[in-house]
Amino acid sequence: MQDRALTLLKPRDLDLGPPPMNDYGLAHWRLTRGPDGVAWAVLDKADASANTLDDAVLGELDQILDLMQADRPVALVIRSAKPSGFIAGADVGQFRGANDVGEIEQRMARAHAIVDRLESQPYQTIAVVHGYALGGGLEVALACKVRIAIHGARFGFPEIQLGLHPGLGGTARFTRLIDPLQAMSFMLTGKTIAAKKAKDLGLVDAVLPERHVRAAVNAAIRGDLRGEGQSLIDRIKDSAPARRLAAGRMRDEARKPAPPEHYPAPGALIDLWERHGGDFEAMKAAEIGSFARLMVSETAQNLIRVFFLRETLKGLAGEGDDIRRVHVIGAGAMGGDIAAWCAWSGLTVTLTDVKAEPIGGAIKRAAELYGKISHDDALKVRDALDRLVPDLRGEGARSADLVIEAAPEKVDLKRGLYARIEPLMKPGAILATNTSSIPLETLREGLRRPERLVGLHFFNPVSRMQLVEVVRHDGLDPEVEKAARAFVGAIERLPAPARSAPGFIVNRALTPYLVEAMAMLDEGVAKETIDKAAERFGMPMGPIELADQVGLDICLAVADMLKRELKWDMPDAPQWLRDKVEHRQLGKKTGEGLYVWRGGHPNKAPNAAEPDPDMADRLVLPLVNTCAALLGDGVSEHPDVIDAAMIFGAGFAPFRGGPLRYARQRGVAEVKARLEDLARKYGERFRPAEGWSKLEA
Repeated sequence: MQDRALTLLKPRDLDLGPPPMNDYGLAHWRLTRGPDGVAWAVLDKADASANTLDDAVLGELDQILDLMQADRPVALVIRSAKPSGFIAGADVGQFRGANDVGEIEQRMARAHAIVDRLESQPYQTIAVVHGYALGGGLEVALACKVRIAIHGARFGFPEIQLGLHPGLGGTARFTRLIDPLQAMSFMLTGKTIAAKKAKDLGLVDAVLPERHVRAAVNAAIRGDLRGEGQSLIDRIKDSAPARRLAAGRMRDEARKPAPPEHYPAPGALIDLWERHGGDFEAMKAAEIGSFARLMVSETAQNLIRVFFLRETLKGLAGEGDDIRRVHVIGAGAMGGDIAAWCAWSGLTVTLTDVKAEPIGGAIKRAAELYGKISHDDALKVRDALDRLVPDLRGEGARSADLVIEAAPEKVDLKRGLYARIEPLMKPGAILATNTSSIPLETLREGLRRPERLVGLHFFNPVSRMQLVEVVRHDGLDPEVEKAARAFVGAIERLPAPARSAPGFIVNRALTPYLVEAMAMLDEGVAKETIDKAAERFGMPMGPIELADQVGLDICLAVADMLKRELKWDMPDAPQWLRDKVEHRQLGKKTGEGLYVWRGGHPNKAPNAAEPDPDMADRLVLPLVNTCAALLGDGVSEHPDVIDAAMIFGAGFAPFRGGPLRYARQRGVAEVKARLEDLARKYGERFRPAEGWSKLEA
């Protein structure tokens, strides 16, 4: 969760040193020097809302160091003019499509030389960090002698999420500065570090309010902010025997969430430290080659693509803050959590249900969620709970800018709610449905203002799943769709536009995957084996576990609806599955479904049989085939949106870049031929969809 206090900063609030006196011909930096002899290098990357590192930015830093060599300052202060933060990392766009290891090594060696030069200056170098210092930004700060954090600052190395590890000397500097085991842990997980924790670790030398920056700079010049550095215990942890022992444990831990066959970066980072930790220059040198090899890997290139898919969806949100008050109908797991998230995002929310008990349960869950998100800020938790208003009578609908219906998936129930709520809504208010699969053309019947009905399909759990499908029908007012997308962006979620059609994007594509898993169960394949096949492909969990997570009742209802509406040639749901639903054995939410659940985890039998060679394709290719059909049917006209929706809404293996990207990399012709082969073996449901022609074009 982004620290909302950071958004309150404005450029005029930042101490950026003395006003400029000279024009040094710099496009991205402002260089000034005060009468006290302190130079200030302020990064304000041109035509960008955030600072990132690229060849131009680093080249100008090199020019600044040239100028400092000609007229040595008392100290050089490096900071950012961007209100949002220090430096967000490297501009990964410069590496998209990279395939030449040697070229990347040359570029990284040049960048290393500049950062090394910053580190070697004889005068005091001071990084003043507000907001975030991530990736390459943190590596620049590490090359300074003193690091000062403004309250609310955060630090981290998220490169592992892009299939990489730090590449500007950060692996060597971070493990040299603090406890190397903690440094490795932060690099291997990509977790960010709050300012106070950074001070405790020895990563920063002071944490203070913005108004004390000048005093802190003066203290740094006097030598009063010098950190203690590594302790004797830390240095022992960096010894060769200790590294060998710790590296084995690290590999075991990293293998669980990131199998090395799919995610090579954790193993590469551990190898780098095990072999070269404790030898600063050797580790920096080896880092360059390791980083370059990772950068050209299919995993890194696909994860970089996922990064830009996220940015694409963020861009689709647009701007707008017309929605300030939200009324949510239905305080169940989805409705209650949607309300809680909206309140946490700063909106005033009223939550209603036919009974008081679900509302009370939703408020309790919200309090628990807020405590986890912001365990160190009781005021933020209190304020969010104040914005979440229980509303048994449903009066909040009268003043709401947006009414979200989150009732069970029953057409007549939803229409009945609309008939009662729509007359209460103020002019200009938007009515949204959280339906997961029902076409909006069906739901809009009987509405006075059908043009103001839009789909906002959230995914469970709302606090962790980033995607929201914004579903349009042919009568939707474009301004309503625009406002709905902006609302999704305002609550820090990713809007995926979709045309109204059964199942929309995610559920329509996911259903054949789940149905095929049920067919395998019906054939007698062990559920653990089925899950193993999907997990080896790279899914975060297998389809059997996923069905239990979603709820067998919901899976069955969606499958039946899609088969009916789309006339799909799919196997009928087996009777044993319908019996489970009838007996309320629905999965995780009832404690038993296809698995028995204990403590929030499925009880899986050990030593499951190995999947047969067809199994992964039987599961995954129907999903991929359906994504092609979505493109062909115009449910989405953009392959990138479909790929993003399946990654952020269904957890499709991120390192594969999305289902359609996977098909292109594997070869569209090969995928279609494989589908034909599966159709001959297992049935007509595997026949290639019509939409492949658009992908081939």
